[in-house]
Amino acid sequence: MRLRALLETDALGLRLLGGEDELDRVVKGVMTTDLRDPSRYLSGGELVLTGLAWRRAPADSERFAALLAAAGVAGLAAGQAELGDIPEDLVQACARHRLPLFAVHESVAFATLTEHIVRQVSSERTGDLAAVVDRHRRLMTAGPAGGGPDAVLDLLGTDLDLRAWVLSPTGRPVAGSRLPGPPLPAEVPGRLAAAYLAAARSGRPGPYRVAVGPTTYSLFAVRGSGPHPPGPGSAGAADDPRGAVLSDWMLAVEADAGDWPAERGELLHGVTQLIAVERDRRDAARTVRRRLAQEIVELVQGSAPAAEVSARLRVAAPVLLPGLGTAPHWQLVVARVEWDPPATAPGAPGPLPTGPVARALLEEILVDPRAAGTEPSDRIAVAHTGDEAVALVPLASVGGGPAGELRADALQDAVREPLSAGLDGDGRLTLGVSAAVRSAEGLHGALEEARHARRVAAARTGRVCAAGHEELASHVLLLPFVPDDVRRAFTARLLDPLRDYDRRHRAELIPTLEAFLDCDGSWTRCAARLHLHVNTLRYRIGRIEQLTGRDLARLEDKVDFFLALRMA
Repeated sequence: MRLRALLETDALGLRLLGGEDELDRVVKGVMTTDLRDPSRYLSGGELVLTGLAWRRAPADSERFAALLAAAGVAGLAAGQAELGDIPEDLVQACARHRLPLFAVHESVAFATLTEHIVRQVSSERTGDLAAVVDRHRRLMTAGPAGGGPDAVLDLLGTDLDLRAWVLSPTGRPVAGSRLPGPPLPAEVPGRLAAAYLAAARSGRPGPYRVAVGPTTYSLFAVRGSGPHPPGPGSAGAADDPRGAVLSDWMLAVEADAGDWPAERGELLHGVTQLIAVERDRRDAARTVRRRLAQEIVELVQGSAPAAEVSARLRVAAPVLLPGLGTAPHWQLVVARVEWDPPATAPGAPGPLPTGPVARALLEEILVDPRAAGTEPSDRIAVAHTGDEAVALVPLASVGGGPAGELRADALQDAVREPLSAGLDGDGRLTLGVSAAVRSAEGLHGALEEARHARRVAAARTGRVCAAGHEELASHVLLLPFVPDDVRRAFTARLLDPLRDYDRRHRAELIPTLEAFLDCDGSWTRCAARLHLHVNTLRYRIGRIEQLTGRDLARLEDKVDFFLALRMA
């Protein structure tokens, strides 16, 4: 858009005071200011709108015009609402610096001018960017991707001034905007992923608008041809809409798409298609690792000789850990996704297997540095059999031991918020993590250990649960195998009197009991944690003992309360 077009738009009420020879300048944006020196906020090409509050003496006009000219603005529009006629000293200063000057009639609000310019500039940039995106698409179709998702986001930044990020369903930033500005706060990706998955599960059409604090983001689906093409006897995530949602990447744009023209929305859809191509390429690169994992898991499950498994591990190690000089340790992670009710396909003999969905999720979780506690890595290999996914994770050997072992609590905490939203009210993800093993002889035991840990996790409440090998040596090993009716009767006998009392009197006896046991029965530590006087704490504990007929000074009664709380 050029200055001449603004002058010829009668509704804008602009009157030219100088700079007729410069009316072919291109307007790239608009800025309203009354700062004495706005140059630090200018990047060139703007039409500057001002109410002249900065002018206190005629000499100020010369300085202001010189600063704008040096910044490369397209022109200056001065409002007449405050001073009436535009001062002659400003007209002359703008003429000396070849700066087009307009007078804005007092009946025209700066907001009207700003809205008109932004709409016109955005429309033109959308058309320009659409052509660039089309060229990029043709290049990608013809050969290797040029720069990945970052290159596509750079187009959004440079051509539309949009900051954007590509996020995985776990909230892992896959690619990010390189525009100037503050980085995406650490807690925001997980919240955006959770909002996207919840909205997508509801069936509402996108894009989805989400406010995080003062910032509004628009979320677009990035769907490839399929994160795991179905093979013989298996089904892809796309066969079940619930699993398909959990496989989505998303494009998060720092803007409110509700204010956009249709052309810009269509453009962003094209951008998601470009990113989907990149995702498909990354997914295809995992094919070799998946095949290796599948072969090793099948050998281990079939109790193959250790020598045969070792041979496959020697083949896998260079692929998963290129350049590693020593044999790695290995850690196994088992995952399972369960739906209520199970998904079925028309004409299928039974429910669709959820192994492919679990595999896709496990791959996303294990490349997430928040979950793995390491730098991003795509060297894991994940297989699936039926409803179960099994990850073979190599760990570098340092000082004779494994480095960077996975922890079940870290896996769970990193992905609980977004995946719980994606699993909504009818799905669960459970994870089990084995100890690290050095040789092929230990893999069979590690697989059984990871499976048993997953069963421990499955006995807990929550949409996303994980358990590690270290828990198999504690009381939690026994709890999942207590019959449900026994669990309910045991917890009801001990805790129902306390729950009823809390409900009637808002006494918080249950939280007090949990804190007391967590502090190993220490009165002073428990009182400090609960911000209570010790006498108040003693009163509450006495009330608990009175209601239940138990004595919290006795070890047996403490253990009973502890187990009841764990099974509740």
